[in-house]
Amino acid sequence: MATFGSFALIIALALAAYNLLAGAVALRLLATGQKAFISPERLADTARRAGIACFFAVTGAAFALVYSVYTNDFSITYILEHSNRALPGMYKFSAMWSGQEGSLLLWAWLLATYGFVLRLTHKMDVKLYAYAGTILAAVQVFFLSVINFAAPPFALLRGQIPDDGNGLNPLLQYPEMVIHPPMLYLGYVGFCVPFCFALGALMMRYPGEKWIKITRGWTMVTWLFLTCGIFLGMHWAYAVLGWGGYWGWDPVENASFMPWLTGTAFLHSVMMQEKKGMMKSWNVWLIFSTFLLTMLGTLLTRAGLVSSVHAFAQSSIGMWFYVFMLTVLCVCIFTYVYNRSHLKSDHTVESLVSRESSFLFNNLVLLVACFVILWGTLFPILSEYVVGNKVTVGAPFYNTVAIPIGIFLLALTGVGPLLAWRSTSLRSIRRNFVVPFLAFWATVIVVLAAGDRPYHDGAFDSGQFYALVAWSTAVSVFSAILSEFLRGGGVIRKQTGKNLFASMLLLTRRNTRRYGGYIIHIGVVIIVIGLAGQAFNRNQEMEMNLHDKIAIGPYTLECVGFSDDSNANYISQFALLDVYKGGKRQFQMSPEKRVYQASQQPQTMVAIHSVPEWDLYVVFEGVDPANAHPIIKAFLNPLVSWIWVGVLLIIFGTGIALVPSITPTTASLKVAATRSVPAEPALHGGQP
Repeated sequence: MATFGSFALIIALALAAYNLLAGAVALRLLATGQKAFISPERLADTARRAGIACFFAVTGAAFALVYSVYTNDFSITYILEHSNRALPGMYKFSAMWSGQEGSLLLWAWLLATYGFVLRLTHKMDVKLYAYAGTILAAVQVFFLSVINFAAPPFALLRGQIPDDGNGLNPLLQYPEMVIHPPMLYLGYVGFCVPFCFALGALMMRYPGEKWIKITRGWTMVTWLFLTCGIFLGMHWAYAVLGWGGYWGWDPVENASFMPWLTGTAFLHSVMMQEKKGMMKSWNVWLIFSTFLLTMLGTLLTRAGLVSSVHAFAQSSIGMWFYVFMLTVLCVCIFTYVYNRSHLKSDHTVESLVSRESSFLFNNLVLLVACFVILWGTLFPILSEYVVGNKVTVGAPFYNTVAIPIGIFLLALTGVGPLLAWRSTSLRSIRRNFVVPFLAFWATVIVVLAAGDRPYHDGAFDSGQFYALVAWSTAVSVFSAILSEFLRGGGVIRKQTGKNLFASMLLLTRRNTRRYGGYIIHIGVVIIVIGLAGQAFNRNQEMEMNLHDKIAIGPYTLECVGFSDDSNANYISQFALLDVYKGGKRQFQMSPEKRVYQASQQPQTMVAIHSVPEWDLYVVFEGVDPANAHPIIKAFLNPLVSWIWVGVLLIIFGTGIALVPSITPTTASLKVAATRSVPAEPALHGGQP
């Protein structure tokens, strides 16, 4: 299989190179009108077919690697280093992305898959798709060159072949890690597609905004994949690392968050270009930056530039990425400068109190957040280069800057829908902001009355103060969004005679993009409520002999047993803890510590009991060698489950936004309306 896989990768590189060269030549011939021995249309079609064939070649290589893992082919160095015979079948599959070479092959395969879909749908706009497909082929050539020459996944072991492998990294032996890396890569790789369309549209001076409409679905799906990947990673860190948190501003966490920020800004600002012909240059550079940030994240993870539990070891592929990123940046700058006259805006912002300005401020805040995170992530690298000493930037720096920015961004989420296009009248402001204003201060009063005050014994707790502001802002934003649904639903109810819920459902179906976006914003609101609960986390730690007890919040944990177990993959020690609340036994928890046989590496298995109010989070930290007593650390983490509920709402809202809206005529037929219904109720002075 190693020979087959290596041959498939060479064929894939040759096909991608042909796709690039033939596609570029065909586009040049079409642009200049020159004659050649073959028509440019036919040459472009052969290039497209080569791109399709490249997908099958890379798929063959990916299959060869997975097959080699399942057949325990330890003659392949990569399989030896990342698998073993006792590894469960589910985790054998995830071994593909557990190391440098395999993860790059996964990247190349996902890129080929996106390219396959793109090239099959080329008839939507043959010329634009030809440009996009050729640019995508250039990216494919880069990644296929890396895995053919710098990080080959099918390199053979020299010398005697061992009977068993070194095993999979214990951190990856968790069910979520079968989903999280592919989901994250689907987001990373997917942003290549809108980048290719944007660069291609600029190169050909594409008229109108059709390229944005074509790429909208690509961008939203890619953004959703990246969102799911980030939050799956958060949940994995929460459930596996045993530190009681879910986001530590780790450099690799930051690397995934930065393109998410710029991608989110792009999704918002392209609406301005579609509807008003504004922010054209801004949008081009947003998607250029998003693609470059995905490359930077890949570089940080694989070149050993940063220390992270998520990163791979030091490698020699860093220079490949430096050259590629510099080349991409130069191409983007040259193309933009050469064609900048094509990107003149059709309109300008007429008022600071308008929906246009809210989009602009939203973008600025997102970019400021991205810059802060980028600076903090790169500062250790820059400091080592300048002064020879690596200065680490910790979580306090990010929290000090990012939390206020995040709250301000949340507030903008609620303000935007309440503003009209072009300009908002003072009367409209008074009418639309009364409910959110009252909701904000009502929440402040309720939270303070509940005893969650940022002052304790004369000391100011900034974390609890920001939590108070975040909760109040979140409730205010939720009330603003809800009022939009209720107001629009009320208009539809008067026109159709249906009940309010059915009217709001019809309203959503008739403008899925707008109201799906509102549901996404509600999901963000719920996530913020969950994140703010971190300011009130509590923890206790102690050695526990049999029947010893530890109290935390409303719970009392009693140690009722301590045992060990083993299987072919790992040996484990675990504690049995009865949990009492109000003097009554509620349930039992069994935190665990594993040591994997193949690698002799330890792994923590956290026990978590979740309810809407909080998570009871218990870690078995090991055994005191002096007396063999288990060391237990218990956390009470408020509102964590709200984070995961918010993610589900984001997924739901994105799905709605991707569904085409129904027409008023269809809507009227389906609800048996007695009279015609306008396409959209006129809210706040105009269409969204």
